[in-house]
Amino acid sequence: MNRRDFIKTLGMGVLGFTCSACIGRSSRIKSQESSTTESSTFSKISSTKPNFVLIVTDDLGYGDIGCYGNKYNRTPSLDKMALEGVRFTDFHSNGPMCSPTRAALLTGQYQNRFGRAFESALSAKAHADTGLPLEEVTIPEALKKAGYATGMFGKWHLGYKFPYLPTQHGFDEFRGLLTGDGDHHSHISRSGTEDWWHNEEIEMEDGYSVDLITRHSIDFMEKNKSRPFFLYVAHLAIHFPWQGPYEQAHRVKGQDYWNLSKLGPHKEGQVGPVVQHMVEGVDRSVSQIMAAIRRLGLNDNTFVFFTSDNGGYLDYSGLFKGEISSNGPLRGQKGDVFEGGHRVPAIAWWPDKIKAGVVIKETTMTMDLMPTYLDLAKVRLPESDSYSALDGRTLAPVIFEGRAMPERFLFWRSGEDWAVRKGPWKLMDTDEGEMMLFNLDVDIAEKKNIAKERPDLIKELLAAYKSWEKDIAERK
Repeated sequence: MNRRDFIKTLGMGVLGFTCSACIGRSSRIKSQESSTTESSTFSKISSTKPNFVLIVTDDLGYGDIGCYGNKYNRTPSLDKMALEGVRFTDFHSNGPMCSPTRAALLTGQYQNRFGRAFESALSAKAHADTGLPLEEVTIPEALKKAGYATGMFGKWHLGYKFPYLPTQHGFDEFRGLLTGDGDHHSHISRSGTEDWWHNEEIEMEDGYSVDLITRHSIDFMEKNKSRPFFLYVAHLAIHFPWQGPYEQAHRVKGQDYWNLSKLGPHKEGQVGPVVQHMVEGVDRSVSQIMAAIRRLGLNDNTFVFFTSDNGGYLDYSGLFKGEISSNGPLRGQKGDVFEGGHRVPAIAWWPDKIKAGVVIKETTMTMDLMPTYLDLAKVRLPESDSYSALDGRTLAPVIFEGRAMPERFLFWRSGEDWAVRKGPWKLMDTDEGEMMLFNLDVDIAEKKNIAKERPDLIKELLAAYKSWEKDIAERK
C-alpha cells in the first residue's frame, strides 16, 4: 500500500505529544485520541484545536516594514501585529529563493532532500515536469486527518501541472497562480499564458493579486468558521513584475516575457514608489484578514504567523539599485547565502495566548513551522525506521513559554553556495573563492571574516556541513 492510499484510510482525532527534532517523516499519518502522559506545549493553553493562518509574502526584505526599522513604508497593521504578538529577529527562510523555502515550509524538511532542482526557483521551462514529491506529507495533509479544513490562496511555485498541484498536496481549496511571477493584474505568466487557477482548472479573475488573495482568504474563513482550519495566504507581492494596485496590466496573453520585460513596465528611477505601494498593499491585506478574524469571533483560537519566503532584492542584474527592497543591516540579497538572502521578518500573533510585545532572538527557520502546527494541533507523524525525520523543530515552547531553542546546526545550500550555522557562528562558501566565518552576535552585517583566527570552528562547522551533505544525498 502506498502512502497516498494509506492516509486515505486513517481516521480522525488527535494525539498529544511533545514535538522534537525527530518526528517521523512517514507515509502514514496518525491522528487519534490517546491517554498519553506526553502533552504538547499547547495542551497547557487550550483543549480546542486552534485555527492557523499562515501569511507568506514574496521577496519582502528584513528591513522592509516599520517594526524592522523601515522609515518609509507605512505598515501599521504589521507593526500592530508585532506589538500584540512576538517578533523574531533571527528567523530564516530555508532558501534564498522562492521554491526552496516553500518546499521546506510545507514538509518540515530541508528542501535539498528533494533534489538539486529545489535549491533554486522552479522554472516553467527547465522544470515543467517537476513538482513537490507526492510521497511527502505536507502540513495540510497532516492537519486534514485531524479534521481541519485546508485552503491556499496565492502563489504555489511547486509544480506547474497535474499531479503536482496544491489540491494533490492536501489543500481542499486553491485559488491563485502556479508560476512564480505572474502579472499582478492580468495574471499572465512569463510565458504569456493564463495563470490564475481554481483548484485544478484555469479560472481567470479581474483584480490585483493582493486583493484577490485577501478576498478569497476571508471567504474561506467565513465558510469554515465553525471548524478548525489551516489557511495559507501566499502573496505574490512584492515579487516582480513591480506593479502597484492602481496600475494597468503589463503582460498580455500570447507574448513572451523571458527577458527583462518580466520586471514590469517601469524604468530605472521609477520602481521605488511602486514597491512601496506593494509593501503597503500587503499591510492592508493583513489588516483586512485580522479584522475578519475578530469580526468572526475567531481571535481567541487563531494562531497567525507572518513571514517572507526569502530576502529582498537590492538590485536586479545591476539594475534598479537601491529602488527595490531593504535588508536593513544585512549583507547580500535574494539568491545569496549571506544573511540578506535568508534572514527575514517573522511575527507570531495570538491574543491572550502569546505574551505581547516580546522580541525573540532564537535562531529559527521556515521548516520549523510544520512541527509547530502539528504540536499545537496535537497531531503527529509516527517515527519509523523506514523514513527520515522532520528536520524542523517546534517553535511552541519558544513562542508560548519563552524557552530557548535546543542547540543545533542549520544549513543552506543553493547551487555551489552553502552556509552552516551553530549559535552565532556562521561558516559559508560562495563563488567569491574562500570560506568565510562570521560571529553574527557582533557582526550581523558579515563584514569581518575571522576564518584565519578560528581554525577550530572551521573544522567543526565544515565537518557538520559535510555530514549533512552526505545525509541529504543518501535520503533524497
